[in-house]
Amino acid sequence: MKKAFLVLFFTAAGSILYAQNVATINDNPISCKEFLWVYKKNHVGETSLNQKDLAAYLELYINFKLKVAEAKALGLDADATYKEEIAGYEEALKAQKKVSVDAADYAYLMNEYREGVLMFNLCEQKIWGKAQDDDDKLRAFYANNIKNYQSKPFEEVRGQVVGDYQEQLEATWVDSLRSKYKIKINQAELKKLAKN
Repeated sequence: MKKAFLVLFFTAAGSILYAQNVATINDNPISCKEFLWVYKKNHVGETSLNQKDLAAYLELYINFKLKVAEAKALGLDADATYKEEIAGYEEALKAQKKVSVDAADYAYLMNEYREGVLMFNLCEQKIWGKAQDDDDKLRAFYANNIKNYQSKPFEEVRGQVVGDYQEQLEATWVDSLRSKYKIKINQAELKKLAKN
C-alpha cells in the first residue's frame, strides 16, 4: 500500500512539474515563465499571443537550448575565460542597479547571458570558424550550388557563399542535436500560454 502511494505521489508530482513547463530537453525543464519572459522580451509591442507564433518561437528556443546543452556537455561552462566574462557581466549589471538582484528579471537576464555566451562560443567552433577557415570546403559548397550564385565568380560572391554554408552547417548540426537529445513539448501548456 505504501509503495503504491509513493509511486502515485511521485507520478502526480512529476505531472505537476511537467505541467508547469512548456518543454523539456533530456528532462531539463523549460518553464512557462522563462519561455514567456524570453518571448515577450523579443516580441515587444505584441499585445496578443497566438499558439502558432508561440509554437514557432518555441522551436527556435529549443534549438538555442540544445546548443547550450551541448556546450555544457562539452564542458565549456567550466572554462576560466567564460567564468570571468560572466562575473564581469554580473558586476556591470549590479552596478547599473536597473534590476534588483532579488527580482525574477535579474535571474532571467543572468541566465540569458550565461547561455548566450555558451551558445556563441560553441557556434564559433562548430559553424562560424569552420565556414571562414576552410576555403576548400567553401569552394566545394560553391561548386555544388553554383546555380544559386548566377554563375558569378567565387571571389565575387564569397560572402554569400560563407553565409549559405554556415546555414547548412547549422541545420545539419541542429538536426544531429535533435536526434541526440530527448525533447518533449507540452502542448497543453503552450495552449494555456496562448490564452493569457
